[in-house]
Amino acid sequence: MSHVPLKAVTLTHVRYRKGDQLGHFLAWVSLVPVFITFGGFISHFMFRRELQGMFFALGLLISQIINEVIKTSVQQARPETCVILEMCDSHGWPSSHAQYMFFFAVYFTLLTHRRLGSLFRYQMLFAVLLIWPLAILTLHSRVYLGYHTVAQVFAGASLGAFLGAAWFWVVNSIIRRYFTAIEESAFGRFFYIKDTSDIPNVLKFEYENARAARKHVSYKRVD
Repeated sequence: MSHVPLKAVTLTHVRYRKGDQLGHFLAWVSLVPVFITFGGFISHFMFRRELQGMFFALGLLISQIINEVIKTSVQQARPETCVILEMCDSHGWPSSHAQYMFFFAVYFTLLTHRRLGSLFRYQMLFAVLLIWPLAILTLHSRVYLGYHTVAQVFAGASLGAFLGAAWFWVVNSIIRRYFTAIEESAFGRFFYIKDTSDIPNVLKFEYENARAARKHVSYKRVD
């Protein structure tokens, strides 16, 4: 039987030097895009089904497709440490992790600024104190762990920031005018798709309506 080299699934396949506590921490940081995708956007669709969130996720998906097209076209090698990491069979420019995080950080910040009110001031604080530091740490983690060069992560971050801003403009200047039609479509009604962009305080609105609905006999459950 001939020896066939094995290839790892790289979704969570992050390596660091044994005993390196900083490397261990940064290895977890580099998994933030995975946590955002599965813990954030999938749960968002399951429980919220907001059009803004859905188009946010779609933009990230388009951004990652663009990243793969560029990587395949340019075919720039990863740094020499790819031998230890068993990653030399993939390309490094631009960094998809950096691109993902900076797309996310820019879009999230612009969306929060657009809806700035008493509730979203706390969300902006969340962006400044958590989202942007995580984005910058992700850049550092990919270089520190040996997966990318500095140029590769900066290329990814720049492209991600540009695409995040551009997609935000597309969604909120062009696509948003069709949100009502999507809500009223058969698809929107079946999956309970909604847009609460025009409601200043969504939490207060849902809280008050949930309390009002509990008092209405037509909403009461029959056990």
